[in-house]
Amino acid sequence: MNRPERNRPAVAPERSFHLDKRNGKLFGVCSGIADYFGVNATWVRIGFVAGTLIGFGSLILVYLAIALIAD
Repeated sequence: MNRPERNRPAVAPERSFHLDKRNGKLFGVCSGIADYFGVNATWVRIGFVAGTLIGFGSLILVYLAIALIAD
């Protein structure tokens, strides 16, 4: 049985993630995340440092993956 396709409007996303290399310190990952969510980049950087210390360095791999995959 064929189901009728729902009419979905072709709407472009309002925002997209990008590395913010102009305001970034290393690769611009934290700046890009802060820009995407509309928060201060300092808070994102503090969160990454805290998460790295608590997670025994696992967020370093996440950070590098984002830096290599994004843009």
